[in-house]
Amino acid sequence: MGTKDKNLLERFTDMFRDNNYKLTAQRRDILDVLIDNSGKHFSAEELYAEVKKINPDIGLATVYRTLELMCQLGIAHQLDFDSNYKRYELNLEGGHHHHLICIDCGRIIEFNDQDLEDFEKRLEVDYEFRILDHHIKVYGQCKECQDKA
Repeated sequence: MGTKDKNLLERFTDMFRDNNYKLTAQRRDILDVLIDNSGKHFSAEELYAEVKKINPDIGLATVYRTLELMCQLGIAHQLDFDSNYKRYELNLEGGHHHHLICIDCGRIIEFNDQDLEDFEKRLEVDYEFRILDHHIKVYGQCKECQDKA
């Protein structure tokens, strides 16, 4: 585990403790998989399959409950890409980003854009409106799927 990963683990462990939750072995296994795959967008079932490789005794219900708790604590985000199931990702500091979603293969590409952030600030000023959050999802075809077509 690299220094960045250790810092993430320490930060998220503190979030459990600060909110009076124990970081059980099963929660730790789930957290480890999320940290080792930061930037990936897991469904609960995909995460369960990965965690099961290191902890064969874990149950799917435990993964769902832990993801729900992690979202409540701000450790993870639940994402809705208008599919049949939700996706989850770690809440990384300074990690506000948007998503490009391939309608053919389901690939999700993250992007940041300072112009969008500036636009949000302008909306707040122009309309005297305090924006609390926003999510931008753009649907299309990734390069690989375009090349196949």
